[in-house]
Amino acid sequence: MPTPKQMEKLAAEAARRPAPSSAAPGAPLPAEYWESVLKDPRADESGAEKRQRRISEIQRHVLRVSCRRCERLVEIQTADAVRLYGRNAVWKDVAQRLLDNTCQQRTGRHEEDGCWPAFETP
Repeated sequence: MPTPKQMEKLAAEAARRPAPSSAAPGAPLPAEYWESVLKDPRADESGAEKRQRRISEIQRHVLRVSCRRCERLVEIQTADAVRLYGRNAVWKDVAQRLLDNTCQQRTGRHEEDGCWPAFETP
C-alpha cells in the first residue's frame, strides 16, 4: 500500500498528464480511425461476398467449412472441389452439399434437418 506521500506524488503526476480524449458516444470518429479501418486487409470483402464467390476464384489451397450445430469440420482441396462440382460452382452451395452429404443430425423435420455451415478462413 502506498504511503500518503507517495499517493500525493502519484496524484500530482496524474494531474500533469493530459487527460485522454473522452468523446461523446454520438461524436464522429476521427478520420485517422476510418483510414486505418479501410486499410486493413480484412476490409476488402465481407463474409457474404466470400461465400458467394465461385470456387475457381478462390486462391486458397484448402477450403474449410464447419457445422455450427454438430461441430464437424469438412475440408476439401480447391482442385478437388473444382473437379467434383465444376469451376462455376458457388462456394456456399458446395459447402452446404459437403456438410449435407455426411450429416449426422437428422430429425425428420425439414426446418431442423441438416448442418448449419460456418465458413472458416485459415
